[in-house]
Amino acid sequence: MKKQITIALAVSISAFSFAQKKELKEAEKAIKGNNYAEAKTALKQAESQLSEMDEKQKAQYYYLNAEALYANGAASMKDIDSALESLSKVQGDYVSESSDLKQSMVNGIIKKGNKFYEAKDFSTSSKYFEKAYRLSTKDTLFLYYAAATAVNVQEYDRALVLYEELKNLNYTGVEKQYFATNVSTGEEEILDKSTRELYVKAKSHTNPGERMTESKKPEIVKNIALIYISKGDDEKALKAIDEARAETPDDINLILSEANIYYKLGNTEKFKALLEKATQMEPNNPELQYNLGVISAESGHPEEATAYYKKAIELSPNYINAYINLAALILSKEESIIKEMNGLGSSKKDDLRYDELRGQRQDLYKQAVPYLTKALEIDDKNISAAKTLVNIYSILGEKAKHDELKVKVEALEAEAK
Repeated sequence: MKKQITIALAVSISAFSFAQKKELKEAEKAIKGNNYAEAKTALKQAESQLSEMDEKQKAQYYYLNAEALYANGAASMKDIDSALESLSKVQGDYVSESSDLKQSMVNGIIKKGNKFYEAKDFSTSSKYFEKAYRLSTKDTLFLYYAAATAVNVQEYDRALVLYEELKNLNYTGVEKQYFATNVSTGEEEILDKSTRELYVKAKSHTNPGERMTESKKPEIVKNIALIYISKGDDEKALKAIDEARAETPDDINLILSEANIYYKLGNTEKFKALLEKATQMEPNNPELQYNLGVISAESGHPEEATAYYKKAIELSPNYINAYINLAALILSKEESIIKEMNGLGSSKKDDLRYDELRGQRQDLYKQAVPYLTKALEIDDKNISAAKTLVNIYSILGEKAKHDELKVKVEALEAEAK
């Protein structure tokens, strides 16, 4: 009797083992045929028998389950996470296969990240680059890409976390770069070492060389500071700027950003000192003069802004934005005039004041016209400058100029469509 029970039990265990092998084999066959839905069905049936499987079968199950979930790169981010969880349970057998699959997943995720990047879907691209890094933490470059693409779509909170992680890892991104000059184009090209040597040997390239790339650490700490500025966290921003300036003490933009924070905090003395430092460092930099003009205008210093814009034009006569901003500064005075005009009564005194203010308003328009005209000469497709001029000519009663420019504006608007 005992012998019969033992035999029956042995037959039962054998039947379970046979069923498990059959379902795993079916899943494996379905995966090879790219039929992942069928593979998932077979694996679902095998899942209920996990407790009866030996270690090798369990390892095979978890490996095949990861393959089915990943679906050769067609998986969603959620399925990728599930596939990774399944791979983490593989022990003993299939460890080598799991390692290969994981690397294949990394490559596929990077490929998808690049695809989303090329489609300018920076948000999704960033998440794929981060996933690639989480899968292969030695590839810190992808953590950098994740942070940089997050900034592109102003996902500042997420970018900040990634940049802080890069900073804590002391990531620099410095690497050796190989280059040579293309004989047919005369342009320098960045190549991998073996390709460069092949091209030089074939005489299609000359002047081979190598150099170390610049560190990305200054950019990282700078972006951390700028994100804190955008969030209005002045205390952390100033601390981050101190770190950033320690990396790049001569970065004009950091000095300007710091100056702007001090202005917000009411520390005008520090604000002016930093502006003076910036101009001393690069007195002939038109972009710096322009940026100083922008900061001065935003900080409520129109006279200083005007001087900086004019200096930018002196250094670079075709600096179109300086002309436009000069016109904007002039026209910004219009608001207070209109406000007073609208508040006047109907007395004779008020009528006289109204006429006086109307004259002041027209004088502002006349002062702005040369700057807008010059901007339009530099860029004849600048619709913003053209529209403003059309409105000014209308108010000034210069019908011929208004009509001529209106035709141009309509043509530009039609072209934009």
